Amino acid sequence: MEKIDINLTEYGSCTWKLSPSQLKALDELKFEGKQPVPVLGIKPEPRKGAGVYTLRAGSIVGALDLEGLSLHIKPKVTIQRLLYLALYAAGEVKPQEGLFSFEQVNDPTLADLLALALGRAAGRAFRQGLWQGYRVREEALHTVRGRIMVAEQIRRRFDMPLPVEVRYDEYTEDVLANRLIKAAARLLRGMRLNASEAREGLRHIDATLENVTPVRYPPNDVPEVKFTRLNDHYKDAVAIARLILRHWFHTAHRAKDDDNEVRVPGFLMDMTVVFQEFVTRKLREELRASEHSFHSDATMPPVYLAEGDKVQLKPDLSWWNGRQCVFVGDVKYKDIEPRYENRLWDIPNADLYQALAYATALGLPGALLVYAKGRRDRKPPPSYHVKCAGKRLDVVTVDLDGEIAAIDKSIAELACRVRALRKAQPA
Repeated sequence: MEKIDINLTEYGSCTWKLSPSQLKALDELKFEGKQPVPVLGIKPEPRKGAGVYTLRAGSIVGALDLEGLSLHIKPKVTIQRLLYLALYAAGEVKPQEGLFSFEQVNDPTLADLLALALGRAAGRAFRQGLWQGYRVREEALHTVRGRIMVAEQIRRRFDMPLPVEVRYDEYTEDVLANRLIKAAARLLRGMRLNASEAREGLRHIDATLENVTPVRYPPNDVPEVKFTRLNDHYKDAVAIARLILRHWFHTAHRAKDDDNEVRVPGFLMDMTVVFQEFVTRKLREELRASEHSFHSDATMPPVYLAEGDKVQLKPDLSWWNGRQCVFVGDVKYKDIEPRYENRLWDIPNADLYQALAYATALGLPGALLVYAKGRRDRKPPPSYHVKCAGKRLDVVTVDLDGEIAAIDKSIAELACRVRALRKAQPA
């Protein structure tokens, strides 16, 4: 059966006729983030024919192959910008503007661009020297090498002189960094790639690392690599490899065999989480604040709106001076659409209520809402002065469509608003 290509854009939709097995595979597709969420919204369209469904994407982007179909969900930003945001958010590297330049590739998919990025970064790293290091090995040999493990020799061999249980240091290319790069390359080779350069880059990695042990890493337990001036040239390649491994989609159920879980090759990423982590890390750097004072929603102390520790709140951003919160904000990965012809910003009421609740619970004079910037022709976002409550709710945007310098400028302006709100906090 010919594989169906389903191409969607983030928050976009399309209509397809699906077989029962394809419908079941898509319906069971869950993204394992902070909590499992469906990758697609699926709605039957009986008026358009039997087996016809509308597929609607959310904030999850990526590519995967399953049950006779190939699914691609592109982000609203360019894929080059997506890689920059994701790598920076993860704290891996600070990519330069030209690191992800793929103008010569015709209509690449996300899988193609991941393979191209990994292949090019690994090629640059290998040209400067294959990373080698010492690894401790324990073996039974017929010659003495390193140190004899006397206790193991007695336990395993009794009075037999050979073989000898020994432990020794081996200088080898079979080190963690090369294992990570090889693991990421092998995962990508399991996907359908359109770009010949992408396929060739992955083959080059596999051939170069032929003597490296293949390892499969779970997405929630990808080890970190320590760099020195001797292996600094590996940073980009390891960063991209870790990004692929941490966002790799491993399993999904197939309708043909309900009792077994079948491996599905794919790469999925939640843009909401990527944007929040990116803004948090960039703000910490701009404000020169530590993780212990400038918190994300995952690390901040518990905050409650109601008395008796009821109605717990988790703002995305909060700045603390000891036990006192001096700033609070929330990050929204939304492209706000104008409601009226005068191009006024249409801030959702629910977002404003949420920010007001944060300011009220923490006893602050105001709060900040951070959005991904939409169209460039709109008026500046407003501030809201809440009647009776005496609270001020500010709105700022971060431009993700421009060059890296434009993004940095948006973060610098955002940091100024954060400082202003902190100064407004009464002593």
